[in-house]
Amino acid sequence: MRPHLYVVSADKTDDDAMLGQFIPIHYHYQMLDQEARIGGFEQAIQATVKPGMKVVELGAGTGVLSFFAARAGASKVYCVERIPHVARAAQAFLQKNGVADRVELVNGDANEFLPPEPVDVVICEMLHTGMLREKQMNVIQAFKERYLAKFGGPLPRFLPEAAVMAVQPIYTDYTFHGFEAAVPMFIDANNARRVAQLAEPAIYSVFQYEAEYDTHFEVDFSVEIHTAGVLNSLRFMHKNLLAILENEGRSIDWDMHDLVVPLARPVEVAAGDVVRLRFRYDAGDSLLALAESIDGEE
Repeated sequence: MRPHLYVVSADKTDDDAMLGQFIPIHYHYQMLDQEARIGGFEQAIQATVKPGMKVVELGAGTGVLSFFAARAGASKVYCVERIPHVARAAQAFLQKNGVADRVELVNGDANEFLPPEPVDVVICEMLHTGMLREKQMNVIQAFKERYLAKFGGPLPRFLPEAAVMAVQPIYTDYTFHGFEAAVPMFIDANNARRVAQLAEPAIYSVFQYEAEYDTHFEVDFSVEIHTAGVLNSLRFMHKNLLAILENEGRSIDWDMHDLVVPLARPVEVAAGDVVRLRFRYDAGDSLLALAESIDGEE
């Protein structure tokens, strides 16, 4: 029998106890220095926020995205950060960068915050590949419910505006200086050499933040193998459409690092084989929950 990837029970680990949405200041260098992320948001905010607009940023970290909004001309930005020491740092950064007169730093929980007035744009970057670990979907969904209850419609514009997620069967080289260890990894152009593509990526979710969406992902479909090899991993791909510019017929995107998840039981596949992919998880689940929901048998 050819390979069949199926669902098994998985423990759900609350990553709030690890990093998740609680990211201390010493981790922010990597985000500030990630050009695809910071440059994409800078362009999206510049294209979206117009002079006089009012903006909310949920989960602000250093406040850099609030800075972009103020620089684009926002008359008022509510910058919400939960961790006290990060909020203090953000306040200092906003002051140093000359926008503290228009950016109000709120040391509070993004899950509970609601601005005192209607706003035009909501920025939220609690993002992880596959919508894992961090709480973007849950935070925005709860915000929409509170906002509509207090102000009615219409909803503000959300940045990012949408997401596209895909999965791909691959072979991954898990050997490191003679030591073999099949561990989850994130890959970009620098370490994509470790993987061999066995089939084309298959999209499993497309959603917009302003619309209704489900925070549970349940996937069950088949893909055809185009290259023979050993199927030992699934590669999860995530594109954020930061701003959709309809009048220009394009979007400003951020392709996150791909997540490679090893399979517990690798299987040999031949060109033309059809592999059934099945997995499930909830937005905000841990990497472990996703990994344990995938297995294989011959």
